[in-house]
Amino acid sequence: MTGASMAGAATSKRKTAKQPGLGRPSAPQRRWLERGLTQAGGKLPLFDDQGRRVDGRIIRICLERGWVEPWFANPLKPNWLVCKLTDAGRAALARSGKAAVTPRTA
Repeated sequence: MTGASMAGAATSKRKTAKQPGLGRPSAPQRRWLERGLTQAGGKLPLFDDQGRRVDGRIIRICLERGWVEPWFANPLKPNWLVCKLTDAGRAALARSGKAAVTPRTA
């Protein structure tokens, strides 16, 4: 592969990763997204199973890819972004091998 074609392939790969709904979540992203499968309305937690705050990078990447969307603004903690799982997020989990769970309604 020539330098030009390698550069083109790398650019194409980056664009694909940024397109909403595409790609597969990483293991930490998948663990966080899976927690929304069993929650009312697909609500995602702000804290993990050990009580640590979910890494903001995980939340931002999932937002960029359209796997989650903001649910509401938290007036007490405006920098805490409460999100819910989207259909694209459920599809990403299905692509990564996690069976879809019928969400409960809020």
